Amino acid sequence: MKVKQQKFNLLSAIRGVTREKWALGATILTGKMIGLCLVLAAIFSIPGLLPSAAHAAVAAKADTSALEKSILTAATNSMNAIDTVWTLVAAFLVFAMQAGFVMLEVGFARKRETVNVLMECIFDTCLCGILFYAIGYAFMFSTGNGLIGYHWFFLQGTPDLYPGTGVPVIAHWIFQYAFADTCSTVVSGAMIGRTGFRGDILYSIGITGFIYPIIGHWAWGPDGWLALMGSAGHFYTSLGQGFRDFAGSTVVHTIGGMASLAGAIALGPRIGRIFARDGGGMPPGHNLPMAAVGGFVLWFGWYGFNPGSTLSAMDIQGIGRVATNTTLAACGGGFTAMMGALWWGSTKGKFDLGFTVNGFLAGLVAITCPCYWVSPLGATLLGGVAGFVVFGGVKLLEYLRIDDPIGAVPVHGFAGIWGTLSLGLFASGQFGATGPYGADNSAPVKGLFYGGDASVLQAQAIGTFTIAIAVFVVTFIMMWLIMQLPHPWKLRVEAHGETGPGGLDMFDHGAIAYDLDDEDASLSGLFEKSKVTA
Repeated sequence: MKVKQQKFNLLSAIRGVTREKWALGATILTGKMIGLCLVLAAIFSIPGLLPSAAHAAVAAKADTSALEKSILTAATNSMNAIDTVWTLVAAFLVFAMQAGFVMLEVGFARKRETVNVLMECIFDTCLCGILFYAIGYAFMFSTGNGLIGYHWFFLQGTPDLYPGTGVPVIAHWIFQYAFADTCSTVVSGAMIGRTGFRGDILYSIGITGFIYPIIGHWAWGPDGWLALMGSAGHFYTSLGQGFRDFAGSTVVHTIGGMASLAGAIALGPRIGRIFARDGGGMPPGHNLPMAAVGGFVLWFGWYGFNPGSTLSAMDIQGIGRVATNTTLAACGGGFTAMMGALWWGSTKGKFDLGFTVNGFLAGLVAITCPCYWVSPLGATLLGGVAGFVVFGGVKLLEYLRIDDPIGAVPVHGFAGIWGTLSLGLFASGQFGATGPYGADNSAPVKGLFYGGDASVLQAQAIGTFTIAIAVFVVTFIMMWLIMQLPHPWKLRVEAHGETGPGGLDMFDHGAIAYDLDDEDASLSGLFEKSKVTA
């Protein structure tokens, strides 16, 4: 009996301990669930406290308590993460434009130049990454003086965040690398069909490693002389305006376009190229479907190029405005370029695909500078003007006997200059400098068409023409020097490499993309004829 009682007492004690454990476990679980709900509530509610510029302004002016300040700090940390993700996604979109460039250039080129175009674009992308990591980013975005930055080589000694943003330097680097890669790829398009691959290596080093980042520092560097122009103690203080280029109409596209012009002039035209004033015209692209699809891929990538340049996902109104303006400018440019070719083109009365594609690309280039400060109507109009600019630019190069197979100079150079100037005309006077939560509208940018004075237009003209002239002169000198080198490092490939069987594809790369029998025969005949004439 005594043993049974002891067993009963033991079982009761075990049951009691078990009940206590279950109660303790339930209490802990309940506490965790309550804590998790509070954390989730904070995650979804705290960022919402500062979703717009208006909220940011109120928060800045209010006499906040210690608790409110801690909430602000937590929200800022969250927005840094969001801004970084936004910047990286935009960088990936801009990088994807390389596929668009390859398709566009291949489509507008001849069959014999296909492998060469692919190889040049791929090589430029790889080379640009190494150079921009080693020296380019330092020259362009670090502090130094008004002409060049001289810190952060190999990304050493950089701060955690890029100054003035919530984005880490390493994320800012990859975004800007994609921009630099765009500039170097533009240049190759105007030099298709006659540039030796070793010469391409040399000029790519010069443009990507030195010309683009150093001249780009003038406008985008933290102490660039154009960026600080008009401010106290800097160049042209009385103007009261600095040079503005939101996403790179001048810094990326005009630099690329003017370098293209210098390269095309230094090289001379392709053998057998007969210009319109001599009874010929531009050789037709061998794959227009590929060129058109490449144009659309570029358009899609531009949604990283322009909206991504806010570097802030919290600038909700700014991102939406920039994306809308980008779209409307492209539509306007494509429409007017098509009409220009219809009314005045060599195939008068026909709707030209090549001009239409280059027209919407010109609209995209033009809106890249003013996209943050203009209205949708202004974007449509300035994009429409860009379509006429590219049509006229192509005709001008043809008259001057400058061989630009894909229209890189008119699309990027001329339309880039127009787009930069257009800010001084179409800035709506509603928006000021960009900020982490939206525009600082205390000092809005106002163009001539909206009641402003000529100061913004003057600042834009100083900036874009200075950069255009500097790039052309320096690049032409570099291209001319490379032209003086002996083969195989000379800029222009040997004549038999250009016209022989397989063209540049076989000569420099040992591979062809298509059957070239017909093209080989026609070009070889032209080459033999040119030798007899000489």
